[in-house]
Amino acid sequence: MSLSAEARPWIRIRGLYGGYLSQILEKGETPSKYGINAIWVGSGSLKAEEIDRYHKLGLKVFAEFNSMHSAAFLKDHPDAAPIGTDGLPSPAPNGWQGVSPFHAGYRKDRMDEFRRVLAEFAIDGIWLDYHHSHASWEQAEPNLPDTDFCSLALQQFTQNTGIELPDNTIQAAKVLLGEHRDAWTDFRCQVFADWVRQYREIVNEVRPAALLGTFHCPWSPEDLGGAIRHKLAIDLKAQSKYLDIFSIMPYHARFGHVNDVDWIARQTTMLGQLLGIRGTEDETKRIWPILQMSDWGERVTADQAASIIECGTRRPATGVMVFHWNGLANEWDKVDAIGSAYGKLAGN
Repeated sequence: MSLSAEARPWIRIRGLYGGYLSQILEKGETPSKYGINAIWVGSGSLKAEEIDRYHKLGLKVFAEFNSMHSAAFLKDHPDAAPIGTDGLPSPAPNGWQGVSPFHAGYRKDRMDEFRRVLAEFAIDGIWLDYHHSHASWEQAEPNLPDTDFCSLALQQFTQNTGIELPDNTIQAAKVLLGEHRDAWTDFRCQVFADWVRQYREIVNEVRPAALLGTFHCPWSPEDLGGAIRHKLAIDLKAQSKYLDIFSIMPYHARFGHVNDVDWIARQTTMLGQLLGIRGTEDETKRIWPILQMSDWGERVTADQAASIIECGTRRPATGVMVFHWNGLANEWDKVDAIGSAYGKLAGN
């Protein structure tokens, strides 16, 4: 099916991820020329005057919030590092340093910062990023160490399940990845889901009109031996009661599907089936994929934009964004191609 053959009025959000679109404004143009009606900005780059500026231009402004990857916390709190199967702090896989979800000080740090962002800035929503265990999955060959076997995690696991563990961390890790693997996976997924519950409570209290979204791994429950739960501790069904928007990340070129853009649609369809989301007007849970148009891994060309966006906007999707502005701002052929595709979605 060609994108040019139809408008898709159910796609209400047509966004760009990666900051303010200053290069468009500097050209004397507006984002609406390119069909753009939303941007995603890192929470550390939010500015009240910029948010007001883009609101006046008719755009939604959403924040991205770093959940489990605020590695600077470890400088003063090395005890918050995730523990590996050897009982030692797990090295950062490919530089992606996670932090233990069991560390009370880190959880307070993140929740306090989350609250501050929502209180200080008139954003339309906030998206969790890197809300998973210590890992580097955003590549064709993921690096997925088994963690977090810190003493608090082992104590809480026994308290929650009644399963006694060996006193030795190495031995405890062996049984948790062996005979008790499913119980261990369920426990870790529950912990990460409980973080989302607390984020939701803060949204409801501080800025209840804001959406709560998440950027998440595009794997199915069966991919890589169930790694999305067993390795990353992501249980989207468990988290779904607290979330409004699921922004699946089917980066086709980065993940080895550069010649199979329909993979994007297959992953989005899978997510809809998993969560029972159809992409209809009456639903409160929505899927807004984030699609790869900038180069990260294999080259993505401007002439692929139409088919990438076509695949990413089939139902159950009701919104879409492209990744990422920093990589696109100097490739105006791509920006023009995205604008053409977005315009056709809007019926222009």
